[in-house]
Amino acid sequence: MKNQEIQSSILKMFKIIGAICLLLTGLKAFSQSGDLTSDNVLFKVDIAEDATPAVLARIRKANEHPISVIKFEKGTYHFYPDKAYEKFTRISNHDDVLAKTAMPISGMQNLTIDGQGSTFIFHGRMIPFLIENSVNITIANLTIDWSVPFHSEGLIVGNDSINNSFDLQLSDAYPYEIRNGQLIFVKEYYEHTLGQSILFDPKRNAIAFNTEVYTPISATRKSGVQHNLEKIKYKYKVDPRSKVEKVRGKEDILRVEEIKPGTVRIFNHKQKLPPVGMVLVCKGDQSLNRLAPGFRVTETEGFNAKNVNVHHAGGMGLIAENSSDLILDNFNVTPSQGRLVSTTADATHFVGCRGKVVLKNCTFNNQLDDATNVHGTYQEVIDILGKNSIGVRMGHAQQQGFTIGKTNDSIGLVRLETSFFPYGHLTLKSAEYINGRYQVITFNEDLPATLKVGDLIENIKGYPDLLVQNCNISRNRARGLLISNPKNTLIENNFFSTEMEAILIPVESSHWFESGNAANLIVRNNTFQDNQHSGFNRGVIRFVTDEENHNIAFKNIEITNNQFSQFDNLILEISNVDGLLFQDNTITNSGTFPMLYPDNPAITVNASKNIIFKKNTYTGKAEQILIKDASQPKLKFK
Repeated sequence: MKNQEIQSSILKMFKIIGAICLLLTGLKAFSQSGDLTSDNVLFKVDIAEDATPAVLARIRKANEHPISVIKFEKGTYHFYPDKAYEKFTRISNHDDVLAKTAMPISGMQNLTIDGQGSTFIFHGRMIPFLIENSVNITIANLTIDWSVPFHSEGLIVGNDSINNSFDLQLSDAYPYEIRNGQLIFVKEYYEHTLGQSILFDPKRNAIAFNTEVYTPISATRKSGVQHNLEKIKYKYKVDPRSKVEKVRGKEDILRVEEIKPGTVRIFNHKQKLPPVGMVLVCKGDQSLNRLAPGFRVTETEGFNAKNVNVHHAGGMGLIAENSSDLILDNFNVTPSQGRLVSTTADATHFVGCRGKVVLKNCTFNNQLDDATNVHGTYQEVIDILGKNSIGVRMGHAQQQGFTIGKTNDSIGLVRLETSFFPYGHLTLKSAEYINGRYQVITFNEDLPATLKVGDLIENIKGYPDLLVQNCNISRNRARGLLISNPKNTLIENNFFSTEMEAILIPVESSHWFESGNAANLIVRNNTFQDNQHSGFNRGVIRFVTDEENHNIAFKNIEITNNQFSQFDNLILEISNVDGLLFQDNTITNSGTFPMLYPDNPAITVNASKNIIFKKNTYTGKAEQILIKDASQPKLKFK
C-alpha cells in the first residue's frame, strides 16, 4: 500500500472516531432521570408503568439543579395521581380543585419538554401540565390522553312514547351502577351522573342535527315539598348557580332501571325521546365536571405548544390566564380510542392574556364546548372603601380567585347601561385576595366621584393581538370562536362546522361576566359549512350584547372573501356595531339538512351604523336577504 493510501486510511479512521466521540458527547449531555449533573434530562420507557414519581422527583429538584430540556424516549407513559404533587388550585372557568400533577412547572425559565412522539396516558383527576409564574416554556411532540374518560357514551337502542322511556346501551368502557334509581357512571378515581348531555350522530361523527329537541336529558323538577324556603335571606348577593344554591327547590325526576346487563331504561325525560341509533354523551353535573384540563398556564410570559395532540381532558384542552405571548402551532384536540368526544369543555381558552395569542394549523374536533374563547373578566364594585380602594366581587363561581391584573395595569371603569366602553381609567396598585369571591383593589389615583356601587371594572391591558389561521374547527358542541377582544383579531383560512355559532362576538355581563367588546376584527378567506345545526335560531356569525340597549359595542369589522354553505337561511346577525364591511363573500344553500327556520332572512342589522355590503354573491333560499331596523334606513345588500 502506498504512503498516500495509508495516510488516507488513517484520516478516515480518525474521522470515524471523531464522529463517535461527538455522538457519545451528545448522548452524555442528556442525563438519566436520577442524574443531577446536567440540565438536560432524558426519561426512558423503563419508567412508563407509572412515570409520575420519577418525573416529579426531578422537577422538584429544579430550583437547586436547573433544567433546560426534558426529553422522553419515544413510548407510552402512564401517569397516576397516587404519588403526584397536590395543590389547591382555583382555575378560571373550571371547578376549584386539589390539582394533582407530575409536572408542576412553577417559577421556571427557558424550559423545553419534548415528548419525541410519546403518548402520555393519565389516570383520574390529574392536570398533565400545571404551568405557573414561568417564562418561555415550550411543550412539543407529544400526545395527551386518559385511560378512562371523564364523560360517558351510550347508544340509543329503543324508545317508547307510551311509557315515555328510552333504552341506553353501554359498552364495557363505561361501567355504571344504579343508585337510588339514578344512573351513576363509575370511573378510576371519579364518578358522574347523567348531568349535562347531548346527542352525537355516529355516522357523521358529529353533534346530531337538531339535538336541542332531544337534549339535554331533563333530570330534575321543582321539589314536591318545600317549607319556609322563602324565609332564608342573605345580606349580600348570592350566585344562583353556585353548588349550594343551584340544587335548592329541585328534585330528581328520572327513574332508571336495568333491563339487562349493559342496557338501562330511562323514564320521565321531558323533551322528545332521542332517536334510535344516536349516541347520548353525558358528563355529569355542570358544577362538578371541569376538574382536569390538559394544560393550565397562568402568570406565564411566553408559552409555545408545537405538535401536541390532546385526545381528552376533564375540562379544557388548554386554559391560560393572565399570561402573555402564547403560540399554539399544530395543537390538535381530537378524540381517540373510538370515542366521539375529545375534551369535555373548550379546546382552548384565554382569560386576561396579553401580547399575542396565536392558533395556527390546529384541529379542534368533537370537544364539548368552544374551540377557543378569548376575553377578560368583569368584577363588580360592591364597596367603596376609601379614597383609592374598592371591594369587588367575582360574579361567576368558576372565576373565583381570578386576579384583575398586574401593578400599573390600566383598569377601566364600566357602566354597561350607559356605555360598553369605560367611562374612566385608573392604574392598579394592588389586588388583595380576601376570599374566592371578594378582593380589595387599590389604585394609584383617587377614585372619581362618578364611581358607584354596581359599576364594573376590567383590565384594559388584559387583551391580546389574536391570530387564528389555517385551523379546522368542526363537529363540536357550542361555538367555534367566542371573541371579546378590543385589540386586533385576524381570523383567516379556517374551516368551520359547529353546532352553534361559528363565530360569536359578545359582551357577556350577566352569567360568565366575560369582559371585552370587539374591535379591529378581520374575518377573511374562511369556509363556513352547515353551522348552527343543533336547532338554535341564530346566525353563523353573530354580534350580541346582554344589555338591551342601542349603544355601540363593536367597531371596525371586516368580513371578506368567505364561503358560506348553509342548510338554513340566517348567516349574519349584526347588532350594536359601528363600522362593518361585508364584501366579496359567497352565500349558498347546502341542502345538507332540512331548513329549520325557512322564514328567516340571510342577514339582520339592528342598532348599528356605517354598515357596508359590496360585491357579495347570494344563491341561497331566503325570500328576503336583508332585514334591518331604522338605524340604517338606506342600507342595501349588494
